[in-house]
Amino acid sequence: MNDLLREAAERLRVAGIESARAEARILSEHAQKLSLCSTGGEGWGEGDQLQQLAHIPPHSNPLLPRMREDSLFSQLLQRRLAHEPLAYITGHKEFWSLDFEVGSGALIPRPETETLVEQALREVPDRKGDNRILDLGTGTGCLLIALLKEFSNATGVGIDSSEAALQWARRNRSRHRLESRCTLVEGAWDLAEDGFDVIVSNPPYIPSGDLAGLAPDIRDYEPELALDGGPDGLAAYRALAPVLKRCLKPKGVALLEMGAGQAHMVEVIVGAVGLGIGESAPDLAGTPRCAVVRQV
Repeated sequence: MNDLLREAAERLRVAGIESARAEARILSEHAQKLSLCSTGGEGWGEGDQLQQLAHIPPHSNPLLPRMREDSLFSQLLQRRLAHEPLAYITGHKEFWSLDFEVGSGALIPRPETETLVEQALREVPDRKGDNRILDLGTGTGCLLIALLKEFSNATGVGIDSSEAALQWARRNRSRHRLESRCTLVEGAWDLAEDGFDVIVSNPPYIPSGDLAGLAPDIRDYEPELALDGGPDGLAAYRALAPVLKRCLKPKGVALLEMGAGQAHMVEVIVGAVGLGIGESAPDLAGTPRCAVVRQV
């Protein structure tokens, strides 16, 4: 690790960034990539200094590529020191070993959400069937796209009320070449049609009063709409329950992500509309993370 990276890693550490050394390297590699891809000032950098560097003729300064890369790295580092999420800075996040584009306006895909994909594969072992999949609150589309990649003959619908989030979902749909099997709809969850074999949802489930105590990376950047679960964190499940009851096929299954300690109340909520819930699937930390909901 060179001096520039060591200094960056130390600044990140002091700012409370976990994995500071690894993040410094990622930012450096991203700056290098941006610098190599750049052909001019527009569309590749931010700030007056960087724009000025971009317009220096390359032959006039043989150090320009290095100056350009260092300037980019400095700007990326400042963004991370302000606790902007690393995924927003690089524009990418891995989920289910797939690469997803992500940025402002969309919830960043998280490893614990992969629990829903794992459980779907257990619940529907036939990966060649022509299943219909519904994703309520699709965000980046990571859940729906991961499932469509696993179920090669399935079709899917993703619904989200946020146009900003759907812009990322559309990009990811194109990135993974799923336009013919994936429909994206802007609007409320109750726009969903009937007759789905699998329904997944990662709804907002953080109690409103807890939002202020979240890490600044989340609180100050990720969309509140995707985080705020109302006074008790359960408002979204109350809205989801009747939609699940109507939209699930008789032998269908719904998989809902939930927060720590919410399993019992989610069971009560879905039970009130005549749905049954099986044993919750835990994430890698052992926390009950995925509610398994069925028609009864």
